[in-house]
Amino acid sequence: MAALRDREEEEEEEVRETNELLQELRVLLPGVQVLFAFLLTVPFAQRFPELAAYQEDVYFAALLSTALSTACLTAPSTHHRLLWRQHARSRRLRMANALSIVGSVFLAVGINCVVFLVADFIYGVTLAALATTAATGTFLTLWYLLPLGIRWSR
Repeated sequence: MAALRDREEEEEEEVRETNELLQELRVLLPGVQVLFAFLLTVPFAQRFPELAAYQEDVYFAALLSTALSTACLTAPSTHHRLLWRQHARSRRLRMANALSIVGSVFLAVGINCVVFLVADFIYGVTLAALATTAATGTFLTLWYLLPLGIRWSR
């Protein structure tokens, strides 16, 4: 009886954790979609041909990072549908957790590339480097270092 109760509690915890993860992904996905849509329109802007070769490279890195972020952050929904009623919730949850972390890294890279590209285009490479460094530091601190600090201090 105790084993059954423990398994039920474990399943309830997995359901709760899955719901939490899905809510978190719902927060990230609109930002990724807006960024990706913006990046898709950039090549059609009148001044796009004026970009230097390194700016085109940064643009492509932003586009690719955002596409990879989209793939990682939407994968858990597809997994859920494909593995429906296959009793794989625990494995799906671990995989979705890893994919959401990887997706957030790609998203941070994409956003930082866009910060660099826009700042460089408007103000020049020096200010772009400073702005990108500040943005990168902010993402590293808020998204990764603070939660990892809490995790490691336990």
